Amino acid sequence: MTIDTVPYAVETRALVKEFAGFRAVDSVDLRLDAGRVHALVGPNGAGKTSLFNLLTGFLRPTSGSIVLFGQEATGLPPEKIARRGVARSFQITSLFDRLTALEHTALALQAASTLGFRFWTTERALSRFHDRARSLLAEVGLADLATRPAGSLPYGQKRALELALAIALDPRLLLLDEPTAGMGLEDVQRTIELIRRLRRDRTVVLVEHNMGVVAELADQVIVLQQGRVIAQGAYAAVREDPAVVTAYLGQAHA
Repeated sequence: MTIDTVPYAVETRALVKEFAGFRAVDSVDLRLDAGRVHALVGPNGAGKTSLFNLLTGFLRPTSGSIVLFGQEATGLPPEKIARRGVARSFQITSLFDRLTALEHTALALQAASTLGFRFWTTERALSRFHDRARSLLAEVGLADLATRPAGSLPYGQKRALELALAIALDPRLLLLDEPTAGMGLEDVQRTIELIRRLRRDRTVVLVEHNMGVVAELADQVIVLQQGRVIAQGAYAAVREDPAVVTAYLGQAHA
């Protein structure tokens, strides 16, 4: 299936996730058009990351269903979700401190090939991916840091590296959990431009607290509060919604 033939990249129906009786995600119905940028916003604890974890198989729903690109995906584990063309970044960085940025990116490219993840692959075999890896690192502003161990990178550059790893998988659906967190203004603008380029061939769903980023990128904004969707639409309309102003955006623009 292509973006042109699939009406929704993501569809959820009455999606619920409970933790010991607490509903982190509460009867969420989403229909996210393919080929667009969708932003999930809301105050801390609204359920945004839990929803990401449901969509990518890191959590199993208590009830409800998930459909990705027209195919049932409810309860599938992360590796099977990934094979459907889904990649994500995490709110908390998860890199190997001793591996360089280049090694990380080459391994991600290898994972997207027929070889899969093989950490025991020889350096010579892995070197076939170095040119493309360097190109990806340049896209996220890390060209000059290719040989630096990930553990020595500042937080914002670690986030940029994780974005390169997600892109390396060439996903149809890219989920980004706070992609600009910890970045300086220059890095934020570089990430905005990168996501703009990425959207040409894929669907992007992002969690983002920087409302300037949301305003620049998002075709659709979904506002969550206490696990429920309280508003959905274009940024200009959503920001004026009284429920949204009270719950979140009013505080952000105060």
